[in-house]
Amino acid sequence: MISGCAKKEAQKLTTLNIGFQKYGLLPIVKERGVLDKALKAQGINIKWVEFPAGPQLLEGLNVGSVVFGEAGEAPPIFAQAANSNLVYVANQPAAPNAEALIVPKNSTIQSIQDLKGKRVALNKGSNVHYLLLKLLEKNQLSLNDIHVVYLPPADARAAFEKGAVDAWVIWDPFFAAAEQQIGARILATGQNLVSNHQFYLADRKFSQNHPDVLKTLVNELNKSTEWVKTHQDNAAELLEKPTALDFNILKTSVSRMGFGVTPLSAQVINEQQHVADAFYQQKLIPQSLKIKDAILTNEIK
Repeated sequence: MISGCAKKEAQKLTTLNIGFQKYGLLPIVKERGVLDKALKAQGINIKWVEFPAGPQLLEGLNVGSVVFGEAGEAPPIFAQAANSNLVYVANQPAAPNAEALIVPKNSTIQSIQDLKGKRVALNKGSNVHYLLLKLLEKNQLSLNDIHVVYLPPADARAAFEKGAVDAWVIWDPFFAAAEQQIGARILATGQNLVSNHQFYLADRKFSQNHPDVLKTLVNELNKSTEWVKTHQDNAAELLEKPTALDFNILKTSVSRMGFGVTPLSAQVINEQQHVADAFYQQKLIPQSLKIKDAILTNEIK
């Protein structure tokens, strides 16, 4: 008689639950069907599970509804702080220009120094929270010098358009949409300040038991980013339906992606550690973390 655990593990060998969001590499991969084909050759079917954002996706990974997915820099830090069973598997290269601090097109704000006393909207504990911290630090300012307004992207966009906030720190494709739809002006991007990596994460037990599947995943995702890099119009078209955004917005967003998917290097781990340390200093997470504890291999030097 097969135990419940054995049955569950056997099921994972035939069906791989992958979490994805409306925007990013995974929805492109899903639409193209290339990963489904590659894993089918190993006797594995993919069940694609959509999530509204990274935190929900990683909660799904923690409770076992998916065993693999993609998120930005911030969600895995919060998940690790909550003792999640996730591990980092791979990442895309830095994409610092895919996030920015923007102001309305007619704003009198011309520099980060001009933000003193102003209302700045952002999604709390997100990648752009770290970008804002670094921008202020570079300009000898702190969060105490501005009025921070914590809002999710849709609410922040509404507040930004109404003039209820003076600036907005946001990422693509919301960033590109604000540029093209309402003429938002870039005050600063993440260039030379932050990395803004996309990470691929997995259930720890699954990762340990199925390294061959993970190898296929990383290889196929890497191939897919190479396709996206040379077929940016096609990639934007594939994202039109899931995101409900215009082609030109998506084309701009896609052009600012990081192309390539590889296992984490010591440098990337160190950069992610800086983000975790900053969040701890801001009391966004309850304790300090060691990112290395959530890395797939212990062989990182």
